[in-house]
Amino acid sequence: MPSTESPALNRLLQIVAIFTCTVTLCAMPAHAAQRKKVEIQKTNAASKVAKRSSGEKSVRVARTSKTAVSAKSRVRVPVTIIPAIPSFGELAGLHGAPDALALKSSVALVIDQDTREVLFSKNEQAVLPIASLTKLMTGVVVNEAHLPMDEEITITQDDVDTEKRSRSRLTVGTSLSRGELLHLALMSSENRAAHALGRTYPGGMNTFVALMNAKAKALGMKDTRYVEPTGLSSNNQSSAHDLATLVNAAYNEPTLRELTTSPGYQVDVGSRTLQFNNTNRLVKNPDWDIGIQKTGFINEAGQCLVLQAKIAGRKLIMVFLDSAGKLSRIGDAERVRRWVESTPHVANNATKVAG
Repeated sequence: MPSTESPALNRLLQIVAIFTCTVTLCAMPAHAAQRKKVEIQKTNAASKVAKRSSGEKSVRVARTSKTAVSAKSRVRVPVTIIPAIPSFGELAGLHGAPDALALKSSVALVIDQDTREVLFSKNEQAVLPIASLTKLMTGVVVNEAHLPMDEEITITQDDVDTEKRSRSRLTVGTSLSRGELLHLALMSSENRAAHALGRTYPGGMNTFVALMNAKAKALGMKDTRYVEPTGLSSNNQSSAHDLATLVNAAYNEPTLRELTTSPGYQVDVGSRTLQFNNTNRLVKNPDWDIGIQKTGFINEAGQCLVLQAKIAGRKLIMVFLDSAGKLSRIGDAERVRRWVESTPHVANNATKVAG
């Protein structure tokens, strides 16, 4: 049967069919690529989420592990609490002794410098380590030798403290004059300075220590013994009465009075200037008229202080040994001063007040 469609219409239908087929065939790869792209994006996103989750988990695990390690470390390496070394006074039970002024020092003595009458005493016969009060005798021996004070002395390894491992700003190789070292030893209790003074003394350290003990004997200090010039050794020992005798002797030397009561001092070390201060804050207190003083501390001795001061018109010598707190020796001196000033018969007459 012949076709009812015209040739032109048939031709148009063929072109449309071909075009539709071409478009379909061309579009199929694009849709597939698009789908692939979307699948890749989804995969990447999922991967990132997974990584992020994994990372967070890792961080949490890491933190947990770190905490666990820390916890384990704390278990494996427990904190060791080292108890404080008791002083000789504590070991002897001296801190339990009561006294009228409730002093914190286990040993105390207050005497009139002119009359030698005792105003206050507490365990005054006890013989204890005296720490850097030793340096007062070091100063006496150096001062009496009349050595050149401008002579340069160099700090060496021998002056480094190997017993208590105390610190010092005078490094090995530092050179200062003998006068500067004496100033630092008496004012700021510089251990290397004191040791260098003894080491460089004519005849050496043994001679110097022998002279310290000879001077103590000459002054009548029967309970006193020195083994070195700094006070770092607990074998340097004395009693309150002996120390009062030493304070009285040292007070007679103007140089020692000046150096021990100096509030501060500067020394040039190479290109630097070092500032040193007095270890006794009372020298800057306007309520005090101090003629000579020295502080001291090592664990075996506790906090120590000796001084001469004018109070209520009287020249008094005070000795405080084996005080428990860092500021308690200063507090004890203040308590004694207030007691003397507020007690008329003490201010005018020497009266013993035994603990």
